[in-house]
Amino acid sequence: MLRAVVALALAYLIGSLDFAVIVARLRGEDIYSMGSGNPGASNALRSMGKTAGALVLFGDLAKGVVGAAIGATLDGSGALASGAGLAAVVGHCYPVLHRFRGGKGAATFAGMLLWVAPWAGLGMVLVFGGVVVASRIASVGSIAGAALATPLAVWLDGLRGWALVWLVVAVLLVMYRHRGNIARLFRGAERKVVGE
Repeated sequence: MLRAVVALALAYLIGSLDFAVIVARLRGEDIYSMGSGNPGASNALRSMGKTAGALVLFGDLAKGVVGAAIGATLDGSGALASGAGLAAVVGHCYPVLHRFRGGKGAATFAGMLLWVAPWAGLGMVLVFGGVVVASRIASVGSIAGAALATPLAVWLDGLRGWALVWLVVAVLLVMYRHRGNIARLFRGAERKVVGE
């Protein structure tokens, strides 16, 4: 029980490290006052360029991988790996280190998935990339990738039990965090990856 609590707490704190905020501050800027104001990779790309966007994306992916790895290391069960990965996603969305003003969680979720269900994680990344190239809208890629994550994890990686439950909760959180994007998509007002 203590190991589980430690894993979840560490994963949450790692998730709370917001790389969009960090990269912007290193440039003397505030990500919350740039572009959409969202502290995520898409806004970093649009507001600060490709290098900043890539750094934020890599950092956010790494948080999910590290969070899940902590759970697996401290307990050895797929359930705790998935639960700690979810804790990292929660940390990204509601970071205690940044007054609970976080991002949408898609990249951190993809990192979690790459650890707990690697084939599904790879599938999510490929779906995201393909949809973004086709639509030029990052949120569409994130939503499509997250929506396909659960069936891919079951089919390709055989995920079951609590590990699958925590994955589904992470998917629902990512979808919830994209509710504003979904509304803008229906209005035809969603931002493109590059340019507004």
